[in-house]
Amino acid sequence: MSSSATSPLAQASRPTARRSRNAVVALCWGLVLLDGIDTFIYGSVLPKMLGSHSLGLAPDVAGTIGSWSNFGMLLGTILSGMASNWIGRRVTVFASVAIFTLATLGTGWSQSTGQFGFFRFVCGFGLGALLPIAISYGMEFTSRGRRALATGIIMTAHQTGGALAPLIALWLVEDFGWRSAFIASAIPALILLPIAYKMLPESPTNLLTRGRHAEAGQLAADFGTELPEPKERSTDKLDALKNLFRGGQWTTTLCFWLTSFAGLLLVYGVGQWLPKIMVDLGYDTGDSLLFSTFLNVGGICGMLIAGRTADKIGPRKVVIAWFILTAVFVYLMGVKMSIGLLYMVVFFAGLLLFSGQTMVYATVGTHHNDEDRPTALGWVSGMGRFGAIFGPWIGGALIAAGNADIGFTMYACAALIGAVMMALAALTIRTRSAQR
Repeated sequence: MSSSATSPLAQASRPTARRSRNAVVALCWGLVLLDGIDTFIYGSVLPKMLGSHSLGLAPDVAGTIGSWSNFGMLLGTILSGMASNWIGRRVTVFASVAIFTLATLGTGWSQSTGQFGFFRFVCGFGLGALLPIAISYGMEFTSRGRRALATGIIMTAHQTGGALAPLIALWLVEDFGWRSAFIASAIPALILLPIAYKMLPESPTNLLTRGRHAEAGQLAADFGTELPEPKERSTDKLDALKNLFRGGQWTTTLCFWLTSFAGLLLVYGVGQWLPKIMVDLGYDTGDSLLFSTFLNVGGICGMLIAGRTADKIGPRKVVIAWFILTAVFVYLMGVKMSIGLLYMVVFFAGLLLFSGQTMVYATVGTHHNDEDRPTALGWVSGMGRFGAIFGPWIGGALIAAGNADIGFTMYACAALIGAVMMALAALTIRTRSAQR
């Protein structure tokens, strides 16, 4: 390897290199913030849309549209990791943000349920495509001992967006209608995208795997990042996907996918239906929206706590413990108690459930090498989207049947399944290591 490719290790502690890496993480944080707002704004305006029968929406139809959005996310996450290896991570990031921004504007202008569902599907595609690449960027531009924390920091943006979405709905919907919330959610991207386009670099690892060694070495030197040893470039465009199953990896990969399925069923089911379930359980509409804010503020705190803990004891252990505790607090959300105590329960549920799923990504990201990481993250998130499709759908079906009271129990069971699947993943890794 040339000296320019090896110099990042020696120069990683330089203040300029450290600031450059931090700037990349900050840009990813900003882009994921847009992702979070656009993801959660639907659930925030849903009670108003259902109450006024906007576009003829009923709970079961609203749940189906939420599932369409998550199906779009499934396609986006699966394709983005592989696409980033073919055309570059930088282009993939900008394309994904442009797609979900334009689709969010289209959602606000929809004149029928069909149009509304179509734009939510397209929006979901862009939203899903961004997250795996943003997490890969954060891991690549962070030292090895802080990668789980970097993942958590980037994902705090998603929860910040989730906390802001109900506030946007409270601020705009009553006076200006539900359409204004979608349009307002898309505006920040028009400001941030030009900045990100100018400042976000290409991934050095991606350049290396595409045979652009000189550019990769220069970028690695500038940012103080570590490059893997160059190897002969594979002509098989699906090589990174096949690596998820070679050498007995298929058992671990399957367990990771099932963990993500359970986690995203929980995240998107609770995230979309929390305000509506709370209304049906007898709480005030304003309180029900603020529950979503508390849930996501808890998620922000949880990302930082889980990230630091995972870097110390390992992300797999954090996922198992977090999902078990999530089951307890999500179940308690359906128990009648004082409003002040319920806010605390919702806060701790958010602290645990969002960061638990994020540490699934940290687990997968640290388990795979730099070249395979975007594909591994894309597929674990993509397979998890089946849970994200099922979660909103079953929530809508329960509410339509008048069984909102058992919704939280069902979601608590999903958390326990996630804990069991990650424990099995850890067992497969230890078993394979013992056989070598």
